[in-house]
Parts: sequence; structure tokens; C-alpha cells
Amino acid sequence: MAKAPYQPPEQSKFGQLVDSLFLLVLVVASLFAPVYFGLAGGGKTAITFADKTWAGMGQNATMQAQWEKLGYTAETAHDMIASRFDYSFSLPALIVTALVVIVYFVFVFRLSAKEYKDVIAERFDR
Repeated sequence: MAKAPYQPPEQSKFGQLVDSLFLLVLVVASLFAPVYFGLAGGGKTAITFADKTWAGMGQNATMQAQWEKLGYTAETAHDMIASRFDYSFSLPALIVTALVVIVYFVFVFRLSAKEYKDVIAERFDR
């Protein structure tokens, strides 16, 4: 005896709206959570220069011209030039993140493969 064809449940317009808003809230929360908890943007270092001249801050003539086009002088650009981002990272944290992503994709692939086999069997095994 053949299985009855799978009939997916239909979702109401209100249910679709609630799901969409819920996903939007999750996306916004995941983007702002690192900022809120102070996990993002904290890696800055300050460099001290002997003098606040373009040459003293390591700026050549081309760089100086570009700063001046933007309306900055050596004194006003000093804080921006002296503030550098710290791009260091933790190798164990990188490895853990990579493992979490790989395990997630293996899980999704295995689950999807099972569902695809069921759909193929339903459509073509008569």
C-alpha cells in the first residue's frame, strides 16, 4: 500500500507575520548583543608621537594632502592617527568557532539528507 502524499500544513498570514517579526528581532538582537555586552569594538591601542606634525606622525606628503582635503590639520588628525585597532585574536577561540560551524553544517546536512530521501521516495517509489 502506498503512503499518502505529504501535505504540508498551511500557515495563516498572521502566523507568517509573527514568524517574520520574531526572526527580525532575533537578527537584530544577535547583531547588537556583542556591542551591548562589550564584546565588540574594544580592541584599540594608542600610539604616542613625539610631536604633532605630519612627519612626526609618519604621514607622507600624499597622506597629508588627503587629510587636508578632508579639512583636518595635524593637530585635529592626531587622535585619529594615534588610535589603532588591535587585530589580535585567540587561536583556541577561532578553533572552537570553526568546530561549532562545522558541526552545525554536518547536522543540517544529515537532517536534510534524511528529509530529501523521504521526499524522493514519496515522489518516485510507487
